[in-house]
Amino acid sequence: MAGRLAGKRAFVTGAGQGIGRAIVLAFAEEGAEVVAASRTAEKMRDLREASSSIMPVGLDVTDGLATARAIADAGRIDILVNCAGWVHNGTILDCSGEDWTRSFDQNVTSCFHTIRATLPGMIERGSGSIVNVASVASSITGVPNRAAYGASKAAVIGLTKAVARDVVRTGVRVNVLCPGTTHSPSLETRIAATADPAATRRAFIERQPIGRLGKVEEMAAAVLYLAGDESAFTTGSVIVVDGGQTL
Repeated sequence: MAGRLAGKRAFVTGAGQGIGRAIVLAFAEEGAEVVAASRTAEKMRDLREASSSIMPVGLDVTDGLATARAIADAGRIDILVNCAGWVHNGTILDCSGEDWTRSFDQNVTSCFHTIRATLPGMIERGSGSIVNVASVASSITGVPNRAAYGASKAAVIGLTKAVARDVVRTGVRVNVLCPGTTHSPSLETRIAATADPAATRRAFIERQPIGRLGKVEEMAAAVLYLAGDESAFTTGSVIVVDGGQTL
């Protein structure tokens, strides 16, 4: 039986680990050809072994020219998922100009580059799905020590809605996933870097009234829905998957 994404080609950024990697694997399992992009190519060495339909590419999505070339080389793209991102930890007073710029370059401007490169082909074909991964730490809610991150992810939501409105009659849909705190290698690295990792882990878990961290597979399932034809009537939507954090 053919998968839900059979015959489609996807381009996924931030594919080296965490939610991005889970999305790549879920898409491949559902029959898509997947171009898996990550700045750290060694993180993707085993993705090709996981499925012959996964094509890893090394890419710094903050480089607009390199991103345009990679997308052109990928050929027809039916699904674009922007999952590359960076978390700055701190208040606005802890955030340097360089931290602020990096937050926006990696979390927002990267989406600008990929959407600009992908959208013309989608419009020409009259179909396509773009899914941007933001966060509940954004315009949805304030989270302590996430000033630059929250501002940049709010911008991702704004960009999503603006592009969705611009292309609403073209057959191209644009949606945004806002995860709550999700267990991932990135989160583990941030926990380990704190003075009291056990206390930090408890604090992260306690954010969610449901009583646990999210799973990358749960986030990938939401993106799979938004990417596929089942969500053909859904565009400009903000899908929150956060274990009740923002109830």
